[in-house]
Amino acid sequence: MDIRIIQIDSFTRLPFRGNPAGVCLLHEPMPTSWMQQVANEMNLSETAFLLPEEEGYNLRWFTPTVEVDLCGHATLASAHALWSEGDLAPSTEARFSTRSGLLTALHRANSNGESWIELNFPVAICEPTELDSKVQQALGDIKPLAITHTQSGFLLVEVADEEEVHTLQPDFSILKTAPYNGVIVTSLAGRGTSQHSGQSSGKSYDFVSRFFAPAIGIDEDPVTGAAHCVLAPFWRDRLGKDDMLAYQASRRGGEMRLHYDGGDRVKLMGQAVTVFRGVLQA
Repeated sequence: MDIRIIQIDSFTRLPFRGNPAGVCLLHEPMPTSWMQQVANEMNLSETAFLLPEEEGYNLRWFTPTVEVDLCGHATLASAHALWSEGDLAPSTEARFSTRSGLLTALHRANSNGESWIELNFPVAICEPTELDSKVQQALGDIKPLAITHTQSGFLLVEVADEEEVHTLQPDFSILKTAPYNGVIVTSLAGRGTSQHSGQSSGKSYDFVSRFFAPAIGIDEDPVTGAAHCVLAPFWRDRLGKDDMLAYQASRRGGEMRLHYDGGDRVKLMGQAVTVFRGVLQA
């Protein structure tokens, strides 16, 4: 039986930007080892595997090296795939059973008629910490304003200057040995301009970030939903607003809208575009 696989660029309206994810549409359960091999073959930051269930889909995410507990861009890609391929009507909520509990996605249209996908995700609250010596060495001469971490193993480092976020060049071999699953570097955004990334030019973003995760096989993730589950409460406290527009300043770049009102869930909104469709032969 043919197994469909689709590559989708998430958190962007343009192909070859945002974060690419593979979405594998299964007919029956497959061994974990097989899914890991497919993810390694795809060699993307994440490949999602969808299996129909009685009330939605079972969803699992794999980097080229490990299975992970939460992935935003591959969840967004999964919802886009189900709607665009005709597996679900666009008016139907996508429901995913995952390691992080029930996640949902809704198809939205804004006042300009643009299509957006709204993800409902668990929020991750930070607590203050010290900068680990290996992270300090890997990130070089940065001047942190705040250093926090989450129970899920993410470190968040706030810096004063957006330029510092854009030009940062971590030593990934050192960062891989640090005791964190991922490191977020973030700053307040410069208003109305961000000359480093064409997609962000002219937009008034609230904050920018980058995300590094060599410990789980991803040196730099282009656009990261899970990181924004950390960033949303962090920046809400500083900006005093529930709705924010964020830009992840990787080489590919991507944007998302956030709504966080102080509860235990955050809404991540983004766009997606299909790049290619294929059939697995293995």
